Amino acid sequence: MLFKRLLCLLVMLPLIGQAQAFETRAQAAWVYDMATETVLMDKNADVSLPPASMSKLMTLNMLFEALRDGRVTMDTEFSVSARAQAMGGSTMFLNQRDRPTTRDLIKGIIINSGNDACVVVAEGLSGTEEAFSHQMTERAKALGMNNSTFANSSGWPDPAQRMSMRDLGILAKRLIEEFPDLYPIFAETEFNYADRAAANRHNRNPLLKLGGGADGLKTGHTSEAGYGLVGSAKQGDRRVIFVITGMTSEEARAEEADRMMNWAFRQFVMKTVIKAGQRVASADVWLGSAPEVGLVAAEDITMLVPALVQDGVKAEVSYTGPLKAPLAAGAEVGTLTISVPDLPQREVPLLAENGVTAAGFLQRLEKAALVLQKRFLTDAEPAT
Repeated sequence: MLFKRLLCLLVMLPLIGQAQAFETRAQAAWVYDMATETVLMDKNADVSLPPASMSKLMTLNMLFEALRDGRVTMDTEFSVSARAQAMGGSTMFLNQRDRPTTRDLIKGIIINSGNDACVVVAEGLSGTEEAFSHQMTERAKALGMNNSTFANSSGWPDPAQRMSMRDLGILAKRLIEEFPDLYPIFAETEFNYADRAAANRHNRNPLLKLGGGADGLKTGHTSEAGYGLVGSAKQGDRRVIFVITGMTSEEARAEEADRMMNWAFRQFVMKTVIKAGQRVASADVWLGSAPEVGLVAAEDITMLVPALVQDGVKAEVSYTGPLKAPLAAGAEVGTLTISVPDLPQREVPLLAENGVTAAGFLQRLEKAALVLQKRFLTDAEPAT
C-alpha cells in the first residue's frame, strides 16, 4: 500500500488570485471571516497587550452567562457600592442609592463604557471585584483565550490586565454566536441612565454611524494602550470580526477600522467551490469487483477567494492506495487539500462514491496471474 498524492487544478473552481494585502498602522490586529472561519489578517495577534475598555467584553460575557444560567434576570436589581460610585473615567454616574437592573448595566457598559457599571456587576455576581477578576481569567482560559489575564472588570490600567487581539476576537465571536438575543444591544447608539449624563449618552463605536453593516462591539482607550476597537459587521451572508489596538487618536482608529472592514468585504468573495458528493478524483481498488472508485467531497466546500487578480488555485488529493476491497459507499478514504495564496489551507474528507465488493474467485485468480506475469517479465529483462 502506498500513500498517493494527486496534484490537480480543479476545473470547477473559479479562477482566482491573490488579494491585496492589508497594511495596518495598528500595533496589533486580527481580522476573521465567520462564515468560512478564515483568518484574513494577523499582526501581533497573540501578543498580550493592555486592552483598556475592550476587556469589558469579558465582563459582559460573564453577565450574559449568568443570565443564560438563570442566576439573574434582565430585571434583577444590583446594589451600588461606594467603590463603584467612586470609579473615574467613563461612567453611568451611579450612586449608592441606585438599584440599576441587569438591563441598565448591560447598556451602561456597552454604550456608556461605564466603569462604575462593571464594578457593580463584578460585586453583584462574585462578591468582590478581585474574586470576579480571578473568575474572568479562569473562564477565559476555558474558552481558549490563552493570552488573557484580568485584574479588574473595567479595563482600568493594571500590569496584570492583558489580552491579545486574537483573544478579543474569540470573545467577540462567542458573544455574537452564543447570545444572539443580547447582541443587538451592541448596535444601540444612545443610553442615558436616569437622565444624568446627556453628554455621555452616545455609543463610542464610530462605525455605527458609517453604515456598512457594522453592529458592534466595543472601543477602548488609555494612554498606555492607545486607541483600540473590537468591531463586527455583516454584509449579505458574511460577517467579519476585526480587532485593532495602538492607534494614536480617535480619528485614526475610526479611519483604520473603516478601511479594514471595507478591505475584508471587498477583497474577498465567498464561493461554494465544490458541492457535497461531487467527484474530484478516482482511486485504484485492489481485488475489487471494480478496478477503481470515485472520490467525492464529503460536504460543500465554501471558501473565501480573492476577488480581483485572475489565476489558478491548486488542489491535492491524497489517499493510501490502492484501496482494499470490500469498500463501503461513503467510507472516508482520502483528503482533499485546497490551497489559496495567503490564506489557510482547507482540508475536506473524501468519500468512496459507491461501494465496491470483493472480487470473485475467478477475478482474484486473473489478478494474481497478471501480477505474476508482470513480475516474471520484469525479472526476465536483461541487465543494461
